[in-house]
Amino acid sequence: MFPVKIRLLLLIFGCLLGSFEVYGQKVVQVEVNSQTRGLVPSKQWLTNLDSAEYLVDQILQTKLNEGYLEAGWKVDLQGDTSYYRLSEGKLYSWSKIQLVDDSLGFDLGFDDSVNIPYPKPYQVLEQWLSLREKSGFPFAQAQLQVVSMTNGLLQGLIQLDPGPFITWDSLEVKGNTKTQRKYLQRFSGITPGTPFSQDRYEQAVKKIGANTYFTWESEPELQFRTRQAVPVFSLRDRRINVFDGIVGFLPNANEPGRLLVTGQVDLRLFHLGGKGREAGLQWQKLNQQSQSLDVRFKERFLLGSPLDVEVTFSLLKQDSSFVNRNFGIDFGLQITERNYLTFFHRRQSGDLITVDSEGADLGELVDFRWNHYGVRWDWSDIDQPESPRRGSRFQSEVSVGNKRIIENTGIPQEAYDEVDQSSPQIQAKVTAEKNLYVKPRYGVWLNFSAGHIQNQNLFLNELFRLGGLKSIRGFYETFFFAQSFGYLNMEHRLYLDSRSYLMVFSDVGVLSNPFSSPRLNRPVSFGSGINLDTGGGLFSFVVAVGKSNEQPMSFSYSRVHFGYLARF
Repeated sequence: MFPVKIRLLLLIFGCLLGSFEVYGQKVVQVEVNSQTRGLVPSKQWLTNLDSAEYLVDQILQTKLNEGYLEAGWKVDLQGDTSYYRLSEGKLYSWSKIQLVDDSLGFDLGFDDSVNIPYPKPYQVLEQWLSLREKSGFPFAQAQLQVVSMTNGLLQGLIQLDPGPFITWDSLEVKGNTKTQRKYLQRFSGITPGTPFSQDRYEQAVKKIGANTYFTWESEPELQFRTRQAVPVFSLRDRRINVFDGIVGFLPNANEPGRLLVTGQVDLRLFHLGGKGREAGLQWQKLNQQSQSLDVRFKERFLLGSPLDVEVTFSLLKQDSSFVNRNFGIDFGLQITERNYLTFFHRRQSGDLITVDSEGADLGELVDFRWNHYGVRWDWSDIDQPESPRRGSRFQSEVSVGNKRIIENTGIPQEAYDEVDQSSPQIQAKVTAEKNLYVKPRYGVWLNFSAGHIQNQNLFLNELFRLGGLKSIRGFYETFFFAQSFGYLNMEHRLYLDSRSYLMVFSDVGVLSNPFSSPRLNRPVSFGSGINLDTGGGLFSFVVAVGKSNEQPMSFSYSRVHFGYLARF
């Protein structure tokens, strides 16, 4: 067996000028032969002698762990060059290992008829200690004592001490937070009275650190009191509640002497009462005849169970044509740290406001009722809940239900004769987001969304609505109707700080609308903007230009999206 030869070349240049000293750069070259391949590269340049000494210690420790207990370095210093030669010696193994006390019922799993590799018992003890830490014995100890050493064969005794049995106690909440202890107890997954688990504690710390409602005010603590473990979490609430509102009063041309109220309101409240409750209200009315309303409320850990429940209601009034209502109830469950599963029910209804009674065809609009049930899966590994720089998010959902077409007294009876008034309808949607960290000041954000509705009798007021700041920019909100759609958003971001950035973006999509000609629409848009965190809120300003079948590419059609979201 050839020794490992490490050649260290150290060049030191120094000079003394007046009252100060200047030292040159130390250069160290480490060379190893093929016998140590896998530990370090065969040839490596290091910046100083400390790095070389660390490498030498690392190689020696690796050899000792393999069972070369007599291994050591022989150092030969010749001028400014140090030669390191490794003497490995014998490879030791175990011929017999016994337990001092076998009353614990632990089986080492060794066959005394076969020599046991030197690292094996240490690996078994590490597994035993890890298992003890997960089952209520954080102070467990294990010792392996060598009692004899003959011709490279060892005999040893193992002594195991499980230590006291520890259970979880109620956690403590400190800091500038309104978080309730019971909520945090359920959110963390730490249940009082159950066996202590180090893994459970580490998972809870990681989960709390990624929570949207609060962050760490100081490092978490773990205290042990009379055979009980008490986690102490010091938190600080994030400023995530949002309010944005613009209200305008204009003369009403249709009703002289009265005012027309226009504007929009966006109110989102989180962690109400320190229990993880959420509520939201979004209202928008940009002209006299069209407006939208979205209301939602979410309750965490319903009646002490792991289930979350959310109730939603939305309304869309499209000028004087129709009004759509959507009532929903969701039941969600956090199945793992990254996976969230939701089962939901939706009741959608559409009612015509004005009816064109001429002709025997139903036309593009219809009164309908659709009850459907579905499942949604959310997955996320983003690095932080606010303004993520790394990681991905993915959401997919599918629902199915029976749709009924309701006869309208303003439409002739014969118009419904050739239409199946009750039929199954399927809807599917998927969204994928990717945050690419390129440099500390530069990142890329990608988002892809797609959806499809399948039914033999679809009408215009049942289709997806797209367009605007949250989907395809450069167009009015809900500008497009689509039975099927897919679009990609790409943003190049130049970060000013952790939450503020300049951006240039482009959106491309493909939409299918059976009521338009041509059926396919391929909107494209581009623009730039800024998101600026002011401490008290988020100011955003986006300018976008879009092109579609209905809108030419022209700066006269550019859309400006701006607003200020006050956070409290």
